[in-house]
Amino acid sequence: MSQSSKKMKAHERREHILSLLKQRGSPVTGSSLAEEMNVTRQVIVGDVSLLKARNEPIVATSQGYMYMTDVKEELAYQKTIVCQHGAEKTEEELNILVDHGVHVQDVVVEHPIYGDLTAQLRISNRRDVKKFIEQVNSTNASFLLELTGGIHTHTIAADSRDAIEEAVYALSEAGILMKN
Repeated sequence: MSQSSKKMKAHERREHILSLLKQRGSPVTGSSLAEEMNVTRQVIVGDVSLLKARNEPIVATSQGYMYMTDVKEELAYQKTIVCQHGAEKTEEELNILVDHGVHVQDVVVEHPIYGDLTAQLRISNRRDVKKFIEQVNSTNASFLLELTGGIHTHTIAADSRDAIEEAVYALSEAGILMKN
């Protein structure tokens, strides 16, 4: 049911965004919300910011906006890893992780002014990796690792400890894992 045929009031649009995000279990891009509601993407960014200010649990991931419910699909094992590489190895890094059944929850860099900058990634398969890389390339955005000489951390998660250990070993073999 597209809302583009009639102009919504700002509060109606925000409630519609909230409703859509709650209904969908997958990320929704700001561009698709903007197109559906016949407004600019920047209007959607403002709407989502206002919803977040109301303590609505909305997160912006690399694939779009998500409403975070209390029911989390927690994986049994989590680990924080430290990586160092150039932007050109990002796709290889992410593919190594997902090929071992590991989910990449986030990326964190330590900025000298702002402290820790965290981006939710929620990448769990090669399709997610491809979409993420395409988004970066199509927007000419920079990877966060470019702010820190390639040093960054990821929170990774999997159903088994073995999957995480095997992925970490593969990253080390590829020269992506930062050495102690």
